[in-house]
Amino acid sequence: MPILGTVASGYFELPPLAVDYLIVAGGGGGGYTPGSGAGGGGGAGGLRYFEAQTLTASTSYTVTVGGGGGPGSNGSNSVFSSTTSTGGGKGGNGGARDQRGVAGSNGGSGGGGGGSGNGSPPEDYQNAGGTGVGGQGNDGGTGKAGNSAGGGGGGGAGATGSAGGVSLTQNGGNGGSGSQISITGVATYYAGGGGGGKGAAGVGGSAGSGGAGGGGGGGSSIGGTENTGSGGGGASYFGGQSSGGSGVVILKYPDVYTVTIGAGLTGSTAAPSGGYKVTTITAGTGNVSWA
Repeated sequence: MPILGTVASGYFELPPLAVDYLIVAGGGGGGYTPGSGAGGGGGAGGLRYFEAQTLTASTSYTVTVGGGGGPGSNGSNSVFSSTTSTGGGKGGNGGARDQRGVAGSNGGSGGGGGGSGNGSPPEDYQNAGGTGVGGQGNDGGTGKAGNSAGGGGGGGAGATGSAGGVSLTQNGGNGGSGSQISITGVATYYAGGGGGGKGAAGVGGSAGSGGAGGGGGGGSSIGGTENTGSGGGGASYFGGQSSGGSGVVILKYPDVYTVTIGAGLTGSTAAPSGGYKVTTITAGTGNVSWA
């Protein structure tokens, strides 16, 4: 039976409830350093994007927006209906002098591996980046070893993270880029990987496009931007790792429908444009429905 709407002159048949939805999980936090090998950058939260999915009016759909991981912690999952995006992997911790660091953690995108301290031979002390989930993100970069090496960059939705530098370079690896999505009507990058921290010399890794945090270059690094699912920057030789950015769920649908955002969720709906409305959910767990 068709779904009917009303106008002053009578009834009309509503179009199908075809919804585009973007589900971005929370980004992973950057890795810690004990003062020698630098921390790896946090991996971005998993990103999943679907277009023109037919939903049912007057039916409740579950939404969860994952939080960003604190320093040294994975991000949390985001959910819409039965679809889950996986939280980003944390960056690996750096190693103390003459000790091995820690590999990056797996996640939607993998965290960068921590740098090791004066490993000999360096190849034995390298720390792999975490593994990303296929269709959601990419792997983190390798944390290097030898003479206060840099941490690897976190993976992003659009690219893998880069390896940290060794020897006189000691740079942090760059975070992988995010993915550009136009669901709001404006092309925007989401889910960039955090930059790896630098060793005693060099520079911190750059943030991947999409709101990620830069790697530590001095005594602090940069956290991921909220509601982008980006990874936090890894700690430099001097300390200061950062948190990942929280995730987001964005819904685009025909403007003849009205969404109800249930208790427990924080969100807003933009003014109709081009025949569509866009609702952005920025925090919480609850239900949405359409009428």
